[in-house]
Amino acid sequence: MITNPASSPTSGCPFHGAGTAELARKSARPGETLTPAFEVCRDAGGERWTIRSFALVRAVLREGEAARQAGFGAEVAGQATQTMRPPILYLEGGDHKAQRTATARFFTPQTVGREYREMMEALSDELIADLRARGEADLSGLSTRLAVQVAAQVVGLTNSSVQGMGRRLDTFFEDDPTQFSWRPDRLWRFLRTQSALLRFFYQDVKPAIRARRRSPQEDVISHLIDKGYRDLEILTECVTYAAAGMVTTREFIAMAAWHLLADKPLRERYLAADEAERQRVLQEILRLEPVVGHLYRRSTKPLTLTHEGDTFTIPAGALIDLDLRAANADVEAVGEAPLQLCPGRPLERGVQGAVLSFGDGHHRCPGAYLALQESDIFLTRLLRLPLTADKPPKLSWNDLVAGYDLKGFIVRVA
Repeated sequence: MITNPASSPTSGCPFHGAGTAELARKSARPGETLTPAFEVCRDAGGERWTIRSFALVRAVLREGEAARQAGFGAEVAGQATQTMRPPILYLEGGDHKAQRTATARFFTPQTVGREYREMMEALSDELIADLRARGEADLSGLSTRLAVQVAAQVVGLTNSSVQGMGRRLDTFFEDDPTQFSWRPDRLWRFLRTQSALLRFFYQDVKPAIRARRRSPQEDVISHLIDKGYRDLEILTECVTYAAAGMVTTREFIAMAAWHLLADKPLRERYLAADEAERQRVLQEILRLEPVVGHLYRRSTKPLTLTHEGDTFTIPAGALIDLDLRAANADVEAVGEAPLQLCPGRPLERGVQGAVLSFGDGHHRCPGAYLALQESDIFLTRLLRLPLTADKPPKLSWNDLVAGYDLKGFIVRVA
């Protein structure tokens, strides 16, 4: 069970009170806790620090020189790709800053509005029409089709079947592709994910590269070709953007729909609101249900932090587990009843609506605006339908992104 240090209802939130189980965190994971703010354990691999305080997590994420990326298979992948340029997710220092600056233009609000909004609206209309015609659909499947196609446009993966690419990426991300074992079941799963990666390369990435060598576009693959990236280096970037832009957005759309379908007053408020307030609702859902629940860093030098007057030092070489699920529910940052949904809750100065769900510091997710925009466009159309759902989605956990997966979310048009 989750330990909640402030479980009493928030007096200022109209959605709290008796019978509000729908407004509690749905992705509760057995055994997780919000306290203590930090702790350390030692094993054969060295020191591992778990940090749950919002202020401490943000401080580590903003320490550009004292900690490097250690999550998303970074350390295993780094050993295997020493002769290649690493993807932007693994870069640090000046290399990361240069690549981040060069690709930032693809994710600005101006670019999203100019280049992608019309496409997102048309695609959402198409998906809703398909749902109406069939009468029912797996919402996880609909959100996959949306997220894959939107991210594909930004990245430049537009020369293959969107549905086929979605299936290949689903297979690849079902398990941690960096974990190899000779145990028969683990070996089979490893080979299956590697096969999916090869098919993604030859059926999706290679055709896009060929097309953009002939005719460059305003997308990530064209930029990488211009910078002299080799085909395999472009593949690793595409996998990175697939995880960040496709998989996580898909899960958030399904989670947001779960909350909004489960609670009629919240749904009515969302549909009646202007775009700014709808965004606040979505950000509060994301605060409560961060798709990526943990980020990991490896300290590169001693890192001194202070919490409530106590100073401690994380030694060089320690693994740091940044618990975003706990940090997003830190009462010092988000106020009382942190495990309940309260759109428009008062936040401490400098704390964003989604808190740390998009990360922070130099590795903060650049596609935050795009993800929230496409989610809102789709959900406003979806939730105007007279929908019913017989049962909630099946929730499981993905260790690669340290987050949840939602499957089997069947919705019907009444």
